[in-house]
Amino acid sequence: MRRRRKNAIKKHTSRVFSALVYLFLYAPIAVVILFSFNTSKRNVLFEGFTLDWYAKMAGNTALLESFKNTLLVAGISTAIATVIGTITAIAMFRYKFRGKSIIDLLLYIPVVIPEIVLGIALLSVFSLVNVPLGLGSMIVAHVTFQIPFIVFTVRARLSGFDRSIEDAAMDLGANRIKVLTGITIPIIAPGIVSGAVLAFTLSIDDIIISFFTTGAKSTTFPLKIMELVRSGVSPDVYALSTIIILATFVIVLISQITVYRANKKSVKL
Repeated sequence: MRRRRKNAIKKHTSRVFSALVYLFLYAPIAVVILFSFNTSKRNVLFEGFTLDWYAKMAGNTALLESFKNTLLVAGISTAIATVIGTITAIAMFRYKFRGKSIIDLLLYIPVVIPEIVLGIALLSVFSLVNVPLGLGSMIVAHVTFQIPFIVFTVRARLSGFDRSIEDAAMDLGANRIKVLTGITIPIIAPGIVSGAVLAFTLSIDDIIISFFTTGAKSTTFPLKIMELVRSGVSPDVYALSTIIILATFVIVLISQITVYRANKKSVKL
């Protein structure tokens, strides 16, 4: 009887603890979504329901331009970093070469170094080689800190990779390119997708490195919000943030479905 009571108490406690954790994580997001429909411009209390801020957001050219810059930088940098990071991870997994341990160590530096230090370093390099600051410099900067995350994610997927599958495919007549595109990449696709989603999220969220490497006419959405914080964030920003949250949820859902299907396919193989 006592044992049942202890188990019931533990079960109830774990549920309460889990509920508090989820509340702590998602309450700020819920507030942003709620205030995007608030009639009050001050957003201190919820006074009424309205969709006016979404209409005003659609007409806010500066805000939408900053969001377009964010998507452009994140999309291009993620695509470049995913290709480079995947090739790097496969090469470091397959081959042994002189200096491999040093390269492996250097990959951790952009991850552990403070962002402000990396931002200043990139700005110094761009100034030294006379690279104009703008979307191009920001893309290069984002690729720099995205690559290690993709390499680590893909290598984690490769750690359980059975290379005998590749050997069997080559014994059956497939060349190296066919093995890479038809065997290796489909099996490690969950790691590639996860790394790309992580890199894309980090790029959209970045403020410090973007601040040091951006130009006067290439403001991103996070930098735009930092400007508005000084004078007060208008509710149309909450409206755009709500759309971003919903889009992020859809992207995460699609990526998880892709990973699940790829894992199911790899198990069958």
